[in-house]
Amino acid sequence: MTIANPTIITSDLAAELSRATGAHPGHDCYVLTDTTTVGACLPYLYECGLPAESRIITVRAGDEHKNIEAAVQIWEFLSSSGATRKSLFINLGGGMITDLGGFAASTFKRGIRYINIPTSLLGAVDAATGGKTGINLRGLKNEVGVFNPAESTLIDVHFFKSLDAENLRSGYAEMVKHALIDTPQEWKEVLAFDLEEVDFVRLGRLVERSVRIKERVVEQDPTEKNIRKALNLGHTFGHAFETFSHRVHRPALHGYAVMWGLLCELYLSHVQLGFPKEELLRLRYMLTENYGKFEFACGDYDDLYELMTHDKKNDAGFVNFTLLGGIGDIRINCSATKEQIFETLDFYLSI
Repeated sequence: MTIANPTIITSDLAAELSRATGAHPGHDCYVLTDTTTVGACLPYLYECGLPAESRIITVRAGDEHKNIEAAVQIWEFLSSSGATRKSLFINLGGGMITDLGGFAASTFKRGIRYINIPTSLLGAVDAATGGKTGINLRGLKNEVGVFNPAESTLIDVHFFKSLDAENLRSGYAEMVKHALIDTPQEWKEVLAFDLEEVDFVRLGRLVERSVRIKERVVEQDPTEKNIRKALNLGHTFGHAFETFSHRVHRPALHGYAVMWGLLCELYLSHVQLGFPKEELLRLRYMLTENYGKFEFACGDYDDLYELMTHDKKNDAGFVNFTLLGGIGDIRINCSATKEQIFETLDFYLSI
């Protein structure tokens, strides 16, 4: 599996949408939206030339609805509408939509063409690129899915201008992760970006670089057997924080959980591999200034650890991590004992 087409960052979505859809008949074009993007984003897509006769599928917004019931809803709509293997499926939304829609399109009639048009910063730099699709199962993130890249991914910064500060920060966390696995220069530039007064022109340039970092990694290892595991930095702790936040009815955005997870995993990197303390402190400063802290107690450690043991990256009974020896010095397939994980949680609570 390879990425069929590179992600396109554009200021002319109409032209790129026309190229992506080609001579495809409008009545055989299906657009997946959610209860937020159907009103906030779909009208702009019509302005950009989406055929008026396109068929719209709308699911409930929120990652808690990225489940088998929503996938069945999509499959049943496609089947009852006469969709074929030549139909075109467009995912218009954030990461929840591109994950869910990519999975539904990849499995309907063993796979139909689909393109992603991410409307959130998180979706653009994370879920919409790289070919991962999936749904949640029994409260576990992306427990069921397939690797199958979109035919194309079209990113228009226009959509990001309507995001609130929290959702911009959520997406930016994944850009921080990409910078950490890339170069000191990229790390420096990402840290310097002002999340209070957002320069969307500069953000567009940083998004393009962030996406290219991810694409370079995915091209080397499309199905995550080796170096693609670098993209899991921050996610072992992060997914545990995210799932736990829903359990205790204080749901955290994915990017916030990843940022908290990055701090934990850089601490583990410092302890195990000598990751520079000054870089760990830079991340801690950025986190406290922009993301706040997820509150939990020592009595929750066992629950968080149990969630980590269910992570898909684990192997042979060990909790698996991607760690760093330094900026860009990637170490995959690292493990930590339960005691080391609890020590890391102690560090997190101390910030």
